[in-house]
Amino acid sequence: MKQPPIADPWPAPRATAPISAAVALPGSKSLTNRALLLAAISDGPSAVARALRSRDTLLMAGALTALGAHVDTAGADWVVTPGVFAGDAVVDCGLAGTVMRFVPPVAALSTGTVAFDGDEHMRQRPIGEILGALRALGVEVTGGALPFTLHGGGSVAGGTVVVDASASSQFVSALLLAGARYERGIDVRHSGAPVPSLPHIEMTIDMLREHGVSVDDSEPDRWTVSPGPVKAVDRAIEPDLSNAAPFLALAALSGGRVVVRDWPRTTTQPGDDLRTILAAMGCVVEYVEEGLSVTGPPDGTLLGLEMDLHDVGELTPAIAALCALASTPSHLTGIGHIRGHETDRLAALARELGSLGADVTEELDGLVIRPARLHGGVFHTYADHRMAHAGVIIGAAVDGVLVENVTTTSKTFTDFAPFWAAQFAATQEA
Repeated sequence: MKQPPIADPWPAPRATAPISAAVALPGSKSLTNRALLLAAISDGPSAVARALRSRDTLLMAGALTALGAHVDTAGADWVVTPGVFAGDAVVDCGLAGTVMRFVPPVAALSTGTVAFDGDEHMRQRPIGEILGALRALGVEVTGGALPFTLHGGGSVAGGTVVVDASASSQFVSALLLAGARYERGIDVRHSGAPVPSLPHIEMTIDMLREHGVSVDDSEPDRWTVSPGPVKAVDRAIEPDLSNAAPFLALAALSGGRVVVRDWPRTTTQPGDDLRTILAAMGCVVEYVEEGLSVTGPPDGTLLGLEMDLHDVGELTPAIAALCALASTPSHLTGIGHIRGHETDRLAALARELGSLGADVTEELDGLVIRPARLHGGVFHTYADHRMAHAGVIIGAAVDGVLVENVTTTSKTFTDFAPFWAAQFAATQEA
């Protein structure tokens, strides 16, 4: 059944009673796009079960198909058949950082010329470290940011490269993912401020090892991938735990209970830290047979946070929104790197939360949020799906919040808005 058009700005549903829900979330974008890329350079066909179907993952499938692989996205389980990377290609990165950063090191294996471009917002996101590393490995690159072009030579010698990955862990993951296909493998060394979102690098390493690739990460800030085949692996994608943030926030702010089905007991996803974060805010967090259960604070008092979110920066918008609803002050630190995401998330959060009455101070690498009375208004999202998450969380607790361009959530969650609204409808009908 076709969904009705989504209003823009969208009136965010208000929770007028404790929300009780059990949700099954789409698959992880981070896992899906890594799985697709590794499958495309593996030694045989493979299936990616429960792949996330979203704009970012379809862009990845399109990029790999343009290079010469074949990604069949017709069913729930996607089938990837490696191919010869030959001939010229055009890659649309859209707003997908994983496409812009993960695909070029693989495209360097092509014998053709590969042109990269994306949405206007994407042209501001950093990519120079990866392009510089590829140049150091002998790859011919025209341009230093989107749009840019790789002139493939059919192979890459590989060897040692030094990058400053303090702006994004994706700089490291991108090179590691392709490294086994380079003649001498790759030895990636980080030089600079601490690398953010280290769990994402751990995710990359775990997946490479599952594909039979030898990775040495025993030395801090150094990762070595040995040359060799990438074994074809059929894999099932876990639910996207970062996308769980707004749904679990519903339990926290409404005093209700939300269960996210099929929450893995062991995972490399940074979103798993929601368990400890929400517990620190006063929620009751527990594994149950169906998955993970979060119940709002028993005394109804949501606590603020003093927390370094350096390794889980993608959770910041949702957590900051909850902190704006908390009864005590919050200080979120270690997140200066999220200024380089889809938008400058620190500046955007300070501006948008502040416009609804929140008492927010923007710092160089964090936010200070103090209790304040919030009011309705338009919450702008800057084409950033995580900002939309923050907007709907505030809207669940505050009357009259209108979320601009809520459909930007399609980046990682198709039909997010009607799915979100259904959680409120189910509670009201009960």
